[in-house]
Amino acid sequence: MQLEEINKARYRKCLNRVIVACIIVLVVGSLSISQLLIMLFPNESGSHFFWNLLGVVLTCICIGWVLNKYRTHQAMTEVVYVWELKQTLNRINRKMPKLKAAANEGNIDALQTIHFCYAGSRQLWQLDDNTITMDELAIQQAELDSLAKQFNVELNSKDFKEEVLAQF
Repeated sequence: MQLEEINKARYRKCLNRVIVACIIVLVVGSLSISQLLIMLFPNESGSHFFWNLLGVVLTCICIGWVLNKYRTHQAMTEVVYVWELKQTLNRINRKMPKLKAAANEGNIDALQTIHFCYAGSRQLWQLDDNTITMDELAIQQAELDSLAKQFNVELNSKDFKEEVLAQF
């Protein structure tokens, strides 16, 4: 995965549309399916919990299927990119203790991966207007830059390859 420039306004607009559409479909779909099931299979005790749950589950499956089907649509480009970036950053963060240990020993792949993680996190936080922890990120980036200088490594987020995570 490579970092890409994202139009923040377009991203927020598309994300908000996707969220609102999912909420509306979830409410209408789950209520419709559960009411249909209750009508077809009434329960004398009056408990329709499982029919309601089945309506929600079936609607969630449908929403997931539609989102997956239209993930390549032009309107979903930014939303899918951010979603995939978050998944990649989560994989990196799960391995961060091992990555930091390897970086302290001068492992170039670990240094590049951590740099990508910091750059990706910075981009996500700016897109979501979550700048509270930017100062902490700047400190961590300075420490990483110091390590890179110590081991004579030039950091570039474009040099990140997701396959290297397997070695950590």
